[in-house]
Parts: sequence; C-alpha cells; structure tokens
Amino acid sequence: MTSRDFRSCREIRDEIRAGKISAESVMKDTLERIRILNPETNAFRETFDDEAMNEARKIDERLARGEDPGPLTGVPIGIKDNIATTEGTTSCGSRMLEGYRSPYEATVVTRLREAGAIPVGRTNCDEFAMGSSTESCVFGAVRNPWDTGRVPGGSSGGSSAAVAAGLVPATLGSDTGGSIRQPAALCGCVGLKPSYGRVSRYGLVAFGSSLDQIGPLTRSVEDASIILDVICGVDDRDSTSAPEPAAEARLGGDFPEGLRVGVPKQYREPGTNEPAVDADVDRAIGLLKEAGAEIIDIDLPLTKTGISTYYVIAPAEASSNLARYDGIRYGHRSKEPIDSVDDLYARSRSEGFGPEVQRRIMLGTYVLSSGYYDAYYNKALKVRRLIKQEFDRAFEQCDVLLGPTAPSTAFELGGKPDPVAMYLCDIYTVNNNMAGICGISIPSGTDDSEKALPIGLHLQAQAFDEKTLLEAAGALETLLRFEAASLEG
Repeated sequence: MTSRDFRSCREIRDEIRAGKISAESVMKDTLERIRILNPETNAFRETFDDEAMNEARKIDERLARGEDPGPLTGVPIGIKDNIATTEGTTSCGSRMLEGYRSPYEATVVTRLREAGAIPVGRTNCDEFAMGSSTESCVFGAVRNPWDTGRVPGGSSGGSSAAVAAGLVPATLGSDTGGSIRQPAALCGCVGLKPSYGRVSRYGLVAFGSSLDQIGPLTRSVEDASIILDVICGVDDRDSTSAPEPAAEARLGGDFPEGLRVGVPKQYREPGTNEPAVDADVDRAIGLLKEAGAEIIDIDLPLTKTGISTYYVIAPAEASSNLARYDGIRYGHRSKEPIDSVDDLYARSRSEGFGPEVQRRIMLGTYVLSSGYYDAYYNKALKVRRLIKQEFDRAFEQCDVLLGPTAPSTAFELGGKPDPVAMYLCDIYTVNNNMAGICGISIPSGTDDSEKALPIGLHLQAQAFDEKTLLEAAGALETLLRFEAASLEG
C-alpha cells in the first residue's frame, strides 16, 4: 500500500486484534508509505525500519499465544525529535545534537511500548522546539500536506504533518506555548496538550521546564484520549509528575448534559483573526447552542499580555537548560583552531545553535542578569500568577473555554520573517501553558481559499480535568462531522 491511510488508532488496533490484518503487514505498509510520501512534507527525519518490524512480529506472536498486547496493539506512532528513544538518534532538530544516541528512552515511549504501540521513527521539529512553523529545523523545513508551499505550524510540525499526510495514525509532540495545538490546527488534525504534570517529562529534552508537556497528535478525539490514558500518570523519575488517575473520558454517547461553554471576548476582537477563523467559531457556538450547551461570555483581559510574559519566562528557562551544551561536556564541538576555552565555547555554540535558539538564549540571559532580573523576570512571574488566577475565575463560571487555536490558517513558507509576527501565532495558546491547564485543538473546517486550508478550534479546561475537556471536544467533533455529512448529503 502506497496511498495515504487514514484509519484511526482504534481501527488499526481492532483489525489486528480480530486477525483481519497482522501487525507486521501494518508496519510494512507504514514504512513503505513513509518512504514514498515523506519527501512531499519532510515530516520524518528517520525511521526505525528493522526495530519496528521486529516489534511488529513480536506483537503477532503474542496475539498467536492468546495474549492482549494492550490498547494500542500494533499501532505505528511517530516520535518528535526532542523525545528520547534508544532507537535512532535524538537531535532536537539541531546541529548541536546531530547524531546523538540516547542511552535511555523517555517514560512516554516506554509506556507506549507497554500498551502495544510501535515507535516507527522520528518526526522533524523546530530546533529545540523553539518555533511556530518548523522552518528552523537543521534538517530542512517541514511542509504542510494541504499545501506544500505553506508551513505546518510548529514546533511539532513534523508530527502534525505526518498525521495529516496519512503516514501514521498518531504521533507524539511537545507543547511549551502551543507547539502541539497550533500545528494540529494548521494541519487539520487533533492535538492534545495535557495539564502540566499529567504526563512525565522524563526523556523530553528540556526547553522551558515549568511549561513543557508531552501530548498526542491524532485524527480523532477518541485516539487522543486512548493515548493520553496510556502515557499519563506519576513517574518517580519526574518530580513534577502528578499522581492523578487516567481521564477515562466517555466518548460517543449523548451530548454532555448541562455543558457550560465560555467564550472569551478577547478571542473575538475585530481584526485579530482571519474572517474564516471567526466564522468557524461562530458556527461552533451555534451548533453547541442547538445541542443544549450554555454559552457564557468570559473576560480574560490578560490574553494579549501573555505573549510578552511568555517571552520572558520561556527564554529564561531555555538559557538555563541549554547552558550544558558547551562543546566540552555535551553537544557539538567546533573543529576550528581555538585560542582559549572561552573561544571554544563561543565557536561551538555559534556553530551548533541556529539563529532562533541563539536569540532566545540571549534574551533569557538578559532578563536573568542581575541588573534586570526584578524588572523583567520577577515581574513576569507575578503576571503569570495573575494569568492563572484569571483562568481560575473563568472556570468558576464555565466547564470549558472555546475559541480559535490560531488567528490564521497556514501561512507561506518564509512568510513571517519578523520574529514578533511569528510569536503572535501562539497568542491563544501560551497562557494555557503558563497556567498549567489542559487544552485541545480539533479540526473545525476549512477556509474558502483554493487549497481549502484547515482551521482549528481550541478548547481549554481546568488543570487535571481532561475528562471534561475530552468529552466536550468529542461532542463538538461529532456535531461538526454530522453537519459536514448533512451538507454533503
């Protein structure tokens, strides 16, 4: 099979369990599909061909013995290039770690294997997950499957493009300020960012340690829910992971009774979003009203303040986390003649890090310096607390918040050379990370352009309330699909 395959994780799992297909045949088809179709998007950097085929054969052997390998039996899954695996290399899209082989694997990867899933390869990402377009990857920009002249979003652009192109049914990404949800919106797939602490960060190469979270990109809310329940839970190797039970969302049933949906007015200000994005939010509100949801106007006045706050806190944490890559202990070492250790540091880091990573390291170092710590970093932490309190007040009035995931559809490659314009792509997602709450982007439709580019709707819920978030997202997904089917009919 070389054509795109849009079966869900659940469908693949059920067919393998029922003996209709073998895990080995699924993996063979998947690897062949990636080999032929990946050049269109550059979604995958490498695949684990031999290891993945061996894992698939072991799954078939277990099934033949009457065993149940788990809720993701035989499902191929792509892994973002900043999540450690013992297979292949973990490069973070950077020359600094090019060729690095991890001696251990991330907790999430181990839990996927224990559930029967098979890591199939590494997806490209913005360098060290710093970006909103996946153009800063040292292995080349990733292209959007809907229009290969446009970006897939970022930093998990390879993960979203791989799902949207039908290369794999699901991938893992990481989200520090929107890096799962924004590319999911631009590529027309589902992207779930769990609450901070819901999923172990052990094995995730750190960007912003108080903001990072791993989550799935899939074709349906159901698949996202299945994967979340597999990878979540406390981990002794991550002190920030929380001993919270799995979400166990009930999907596919009746519309959630008494659902209260908050719509922040700041997400709807005139001129902020493309008209097609606003129209999709309006349509979703109408469908939810018809289904019995209560729509509540919400005020989140710190929405626009979030970008400036985030770009103090995240670079500060990045400058600290990336200090270890000095060319001596870790990372790329310059081969140029040197005069001193300081010269080695400077050359190695200048060669190893790209422009965006260098920009954020310098910004982070500046705001942490003794003369500016109180004026910038300490003040940003205070604003972060206010943002969290703002969400807390909002969730006293509603169960979930609804708005656009991004203010626009996918833009052209090279279309945002101004860093500030790029940062504003995440205006609706960064505050979620700073508050530590959960969020999900689901496909809501397409714009009226020639390429019919996808649009995503963003739902958010209180920390560790993924159950409500997923059930609301599943209900809205059903309403949107039913409407689309009715219009086609």
